[in-house]
Amino acid sequence: MEALPILTIPDDRLKQVSETVTGFDDSLRRFVAQLELTRQHGPGAVGIAAPQVGHFQRIAIVDCSVTRKPVPNHGNLVLINPEITHWDGYEVGREGCLSVPDYTGNVIRATHIKLKAQDVQGEEHEYEMEGYEARAVQHEIDHLDGILFIDRVVSRRTDLFKRKVYR
Repeated sequence: MEALPILTIPDDRLKQVSETVTGFDDSLRRFVAQLELTRQHGPGAVGIAAPQVGHFQRIAIVDCSVTRKPVPNHGNLVLINPEITHWDGYEVGREGCLSVPDYTGNVIRATHIKLKAQDVQGEEHEYEMEGYEARAVQHEIDHLDGILFIDRVVSRRTDLFKRKVYR
């Protein structure tokens, strides 16, 4: 199995809204495994969403357990049809993205979220998240809605930064 190619800006497909997953079968599990492999190959990637590889279904993977800000987190999460049911607080933080490899930017996100999502078997789960993990999940859900972090920066002049080194 190989890592999938990542779509990058200015590819218009990154603006496409993804469809709900309805089939929880072996082909879904194979795709999720390949998506996880792709995430692991991305430099410093804590998350990836299916649209980033040209697959327009509501699937995202987030794993904040190996970052500099690992606590608290839920480990490696496969989020299918994720939906934020509650958010609270806000904070500005720097974000980067595999689909926007040359830039990072300051984005306002909720500091605490409640989320429901299905797993690869179709079972529904609920999560409470805060801090960095909550930010990462919001970033990936944006991909499912055709939104990139550069669409959320307040000012491209003052909140968007040329990346010096991709890590």
